[in-house]
Amino acid sequence: MEPKEGGTPANAPAQKGRLQPTLVLATLSAAFGSAFQYGYNISVVNTPHKVLKSFYNETYFERHGVSLGEERLMLLWSCTVSMFPLGGFLGSLVVGLLVDRCGRKGTLLLNNVFAIVPAILMGVSKVAKAFELIIFSRVVLGICAGISYSALPMYLGELAPKNLRGTLGTMTEVFVIVGVFLAQIFSLQAVLGNPTGWPLLLALTGVPALIQLLSLPFFPESPRYTLIQKGDEGAARQALQRLRGCPDVDAELEEMRLEDQAERAEGRLSVWNLFTFRPLRWQLISIIVLMAGQQLSGVNAINYYADLIYTSAGIGATHSQYVTVGAGVVNIVMTVVSAFTVERLGRRRLLLAGYSICGSACLVLTLALLFQSQVQELSYLGVVCVFSYIAGHSIGPSPVPSVVRTEVFLQSSRPAAFTVDGATHWLTNFLVGFVFPSIQKHIGAYSFTVFAGICFLTAVYIYVVIPETKGKTFVEINRIFAARNGVQLPEPEAESTEAVPARETAF
Repeated sequence: MEPKEGGTPANAPAQKGRLQPTLVLATLSAAFGSAFQYGYNISVVNTPHKVLKSFYNETYFERHGVSLGEERLMLLWSCTVSMFPLGGFLGSLVVGLLVDRCGRKGTLLLNNVFAIVPAILMGVSKVAKAFELIIFSRVVLGICAGISYSALPMYLGELAPKNLRGTLGTMTEVFVIVGVFLAQIFSLQAVLGNPTGWPLLLALTGVPALIQLLSLPFFPESPRYTLIQKGDEGAARQALQRLRGCPDVDAELEEMRLEDQAERAEGRLSVWNLFTFRPLRWQLISIIVLMAGQQLSGVNAINYYADLIYTSAGIGATHSQYVTVGAGVVNIVMTVVSAFTVERLGRRRLLLAGYSICGSACLVLTLALLFQSQVQELSYLGVVCVFSYIAGHSIGPSPVPSVVRTEVFLQSSRPAAFTVDGATHWLTNFLVGFVFPSIQKHIGAYSFTVFAGICFLTAVYIYVVIPETKGKTFVEINRIFAARNGVQLPEPEAESTEAVPARETAF
């Protein structure tokens, strides 16, 4: 059989995958149990922070007979918030090893331990009168989020047929946003964000983990992992037949064999090998730019500044929590729009449009904040800019990188790449949270011009370097990058019907 250019067999039938029940349910089980927790724990401590600080102070007073004091209380609260991204960074460092040793699905199942245990600890922290349990649990929840943020898109990207890879890939971000939104709802003072309800509020993060633990074992492991790394073609065929809802999966199995042949020269790449391997140079740079751009574009700063912007527009503290919920609705709607248009418009268009909207919103917001004292109406323009920024980020910078980072690497390099990708995500997340208050204190509203510049520079990089990956196989995408990397990839061998032997892991 003579392969076409890009590695597709000449007589392979052009098939388009459909959303079969098994594929849909596997996606829901994996995404709800993993991405939802990530989003929930990002947001759950924000609204009831006064209630939690009061618990910290009361507990300390009962132990020592004196109050914490403002400085100590702020230090403890900063630890509570910052331990989550720190745990995320730790989780990202081990995810490559886990997905190779335990599989994609196996990693997600194992990861539920890092959600259920801290949920129990936080739920009993009030009865135990130990705020330390909350701080420790935030570290463990961060590890859970760090693992799921890399393992989940890898699993979904390898389950999906190529024409649905974008839609399923964005489900990671869709469920993150749903988690954020429900955390905002449950955190309202009238619901659970009060002195009696907060232990249950924090403990709810264990519910999605428990549901996943009970449901995900009934769905297949990644067929690519099963065939290429485990060498079990029979199990891979059965998994594909369940996921595609049809017995004829020969074309897709052949595409996996071609991917295996294309990457044999690479071997199993470690993180160090990845940084020194020329054929993957621009893929590696691209995911670092996408992850850094996502976090350094100002999304966390916008959330941090939102309450001040709402207050300047005359929105009282009581009502600002409901405006925040409204922003959450915009976030969900636009992320869902992205999920259903990413296969029509492509990855590049959504990324470019999103960063352009975010950059423009940051520039206009700077002007609104600078001159709102002279022109009161500009304070309302600031609110519009916040909502516009959220909409722009939800279209491209938030959901689409989860798709692209899966597509630009082959099986042999994907675990190491996701380790680098996750570490970049969490380090830049921590950096913004740590540095932004100081930047804002020194240059005020002008801090948003920095974010605007990052948005526009990221958009330029995407326009110049990152190709459109919509509708292409992993091998085809690899060949597109090969030209930019200045390497010649070997042509795939003829079709082989023999099972692919299991391959050793070198991580």
